[in-house]
Amino acid sequence: MNTEIVIIEEENIDREAITRAGKIIKAGGLVAFPTETVYGIGGDALNASSSEKIYAAKGRPSDNPLIVHITRIDALSFLVKEIPETAYKLADKFWPGPLTMIFHKSDHVPKRTTGGLETVAVRMPSNKVAGALIEAAGGYIAAPSANRSGRPSPTVAKYVIEDLDGRVDMIIDGGESVIGLESTIVDLTEEKPVILRPGYITKEMIAAVIGNVDVDRAITDEACSAAPKAPGMKYRHYAPEGSLMIVEGAAQQVEAYINERLKSGRAEGKRTGVIATDETAGHYHADSIKSVGSRSDKEQIARHLFRILREFDDENIQVIYTESFEQQGVGAAIMNRLLKAAGHRVVSL
Repeated sequence: MNTEIVIIEEENIDREAITRAGKIIKAGGLVAFPTETVYGIGGDALNASSSEKIYAAKGRPSDNPLIVHITRIDALSFLVKEIPETAYKLADKFWPGPLTMIFHKSDHVPKRTTGGLETVAVRMPSNKVAGALIEAAGGYIAAPSANRSGRPSPTVAKYVIEDLDGRVDMIIDGGESVIGLESTIVDLTEEKPVILRPGYITKEMIAAVIGNVDVDRAITDEACSAAPKAPGMKYRHYAPEGSLMIVEGAAQQVEAYINERLKSGRAEGKRTGVIATDETAGHYHADSIKSVGSRSDKEQIARHLFRILREFDDENIQVIYTESFEQQGVGAAIMNRLLKAAGHRVVSL
């Protein structure tokens, strides 16, 4: 398959290219495109064979649900059996934006799109290129992150091309994602709303709108064997090629431990890397030291994390150590992604 690559700026949308991309999706093809969270690989959400193509392009397990992307709130009534009042409250506050909600699906949504489940995950992205593409494609695009399964989600087109060139019909380069982590997912099918994946929209922000909300234990329990109701709940995700270890504890102890392990790695002839912050980057001795930003700016850390994991792959880094972060607000999403990327390998000092 020859993949067409086009550049479309959010503030100057190429309507001809968007129309062409929409026709690809309507015909059953695949288009990778930018959103405010990460890049997505999109197909017709109402076409089972399109969803099968997405799973094949990603090498993704077919029981891992896809998210349906829309641009209008009234599109929900076509996709779901019932819209609870909590959904309208959350949509009014956070849509368009990085929040995905799970509902009982209607018969219009094939189970190939929902990973065999009777529920469907729905999101309304705020990125203007994404919105234009969804409209051009008929209003319903199924789109997981645009990477090979298990790898860090791409926040720039370079890594979409690296993973999916020859696997999709078109890749839209829309610049760097402004958030850098996938959307928060909240399940509205139970009596009490439950967060299934943390993200930019925090538990505290959701609770301020609809009251108390639970967090699914599968987020923190790697041994949980329940069927995944949302992307990222069951399988290892976001992993760089090199081994990744999280080190938590007092700052000086963390720095001393990581430097000792780096010394051992170099003695074994391995290329070493560290994920640090602006405050600590100068304290380490490794082949590659990357700051995710200031420890006081969690949004900056979130925006840079996936790109940095990809850059370690570019540099053939074999052993990576990272500091841990407080799991408050967006920090919960940052640590969720790091734990997944590290296979829950953590050293507590």
